[in-house]
Amino acid sequence: MRIDVITLFPGMLEGALQETILGRAQQAGLVEVHLHQLRDYATDKHRIVDDRPYGGGPGMVLKCEPLFAAVEDVRSKDPRPGKVVLMSPGGKVFRQAVAQEWSNQERLILISGHYEGLDERIIEHLVDEEVSIGDYVLTNGTVAAMVVIDAVVRLLPGVLGNGESAGSDSFSDGFLEGPQYTRPPEFRGWKVPEILLSGDHAKIAAWRQDCAVRKTARVRPDLKQAKT
Repeated sequence: MRIDVITLFPGMLEGALQETILGRAQQAGLVEVHLHQLRDYATDKHRIVDDRPYGGGPGMVLKCEPLFAAVEDVRSKDPRPGKVVLMSPGGKVFRQAVAQEWSNQERLILISGHYEGLDERIIEHLVDEEVSIGDYVLTNGTVAAMVVIDAVVRLLPGVLGNGESAGSDSFSDGFLEGPQYTRPPEFRGWKVPEILLSGDHAKIAAWRQDCAVRKTARVRPDLKQAKT
């Protein structure tokens, strides 16, 4: 898989992409991540990529010319077309099901929004999807792009050491993940539930599922599958 990120702040991603699972996935050739500085596609000597909004209003708006040029150039670097995704608070919410769907893509091109927004013509004629990582506003979309990369890459075959890990994550089956315990069996008087020490895998699985259902109903009743 190839992921391209078009951003004004590539430095925000450079270090994070070299760490832990993401770094190992790239070293193993399971994913390529390429960062592109949007200002490199500005045509004036000051490398301006934004301007005041027509009709007035606060803030600045990203211009069409540099973003179209950036996406078109990035597309030309690989024969795989790639889904163009805008990180935006105005997009649909990025969920585990979306991460799973995108992990089957050969290529993603992520655009990091900034300032007051983007010229609407970019959204109408260049972007395939807008996504938001939550109901809050960030200073720019680069952090959101990092979240998407992390969520998608860990689902690629061979990235996680245990092939079953991703399948047991929170949200993978519509529920939050239930409680986990490890050694010692007792700590400061708090004991690990006896069922986890029983060796009865069927009963343990049923207990974990029941805990997941109860926790989801208590903490995230908005999830469709949540029930008591």
